[in-house]
Amino acid sequence: MPLDAVAPAPPARNLGILIQFLAMGLVWGSSFLFMKVALTGVGFGQVAWARLVFGALTLGIIVLVGRHRLPRERVVWLHFLVLGTVGCAMPFLLFAWAEQYVSSSLASIYNAVTPIMTAIMATAVFRVERLNGSQVSGIAIGILGTVVIIGPWGYAALSGDLVGQFACLGSALCYGIALSYTRRFLSRRSIAGVPFAFMQVGMGALVLLVLTPFVAVGPIILSLPVLLSLLALGALGTGVVYVWNINVLRTWGPTSASTVTYITPVVGVLLGVLVLGEAFVWNEPVGAVLVFVGILLTQKRLRVGRRRPVHSLQ
Repeated sequence: MPLDAVAPAPPARNLGILIQFLAMGLVWGSSFLFMKVALTGVGFGQVAWARLVFGALTLGIIVLVGRHRLPRERVVWLHFLVLGTVGCAMPFLLFAWAEQYVSSSLASIYNAVTPIMTAIMATAVFRVERLNGSQVSGIAIGILGTVVIIGPWGYAALSGDLVGQFACLGSALCYGIALSYTRRFLSRRSIAGVPFAFMQVGMGALVLLVLTPFVAVGPIILSLPVLLSLLALGALGTGVVYVWNINVLRTWGPTSASTVTYITPVVGVLLGVLVLGEAFVWNEPVGAVLVFVGILLTQKRLRVGRRRPVHSLQ
């Protein structure tokens, strides 16, 4: 869910919110493991389809139980159709497709590129932000880190692994577009958090339901691990966690809530290595460190140089 879709409330850090924040990082970081397991029994399109449909059903139940009101303006529904397509359907399809060729841990690292993509889209395309020198440096460092992760020196020709990495980057780009689009067209509208999440996920699910004959038809081997992974991806990772995200946003504000970006790749990498036995190549963690430095700069948590104090002559 876009971080500036909900206005922050005064900070009131408590144990409950901290637990929800940590649970967000754990569940979203685990999503890459769930996708990898689900792909052993279903196709990539079926993974994305189930994730969005289960997520929409879960959020729909929350909306009904809480008696939340949905927006009525047609233009808002059209905006959410765009947001559901670009911010849910497309990146979910791309990540699921990519994990046929790349490790879940590497996919989680590429997901961390999202803040860099968002800064580029918000500035260069949607023009809803202006960057200072440190932020521009952060984008440059983040791009350098992405190149290091890809490791172009290791490829003599186009391969599935390389295309899979580009698909992961495409997913991060989709998220960046969606976040910037939200700020440009929806952030000023008074839409409560739960309906916002339901509209975005629900519209994404609607898109894939329409495309069912093209993305969700194929052989299925529905073992217990595959079924549990699909349910976790949908009902938990694309449903309940969105509500936790809203609670954290309202309590801590968007800046603090966005630090979940630093947790998810760590969880994704640890699970990939410990559970699936995935191997690491030296350039992946090195590139990830560069990306994180770039994120710190673009989010103004780190600055290049310090201003010298001005002394008056008196």
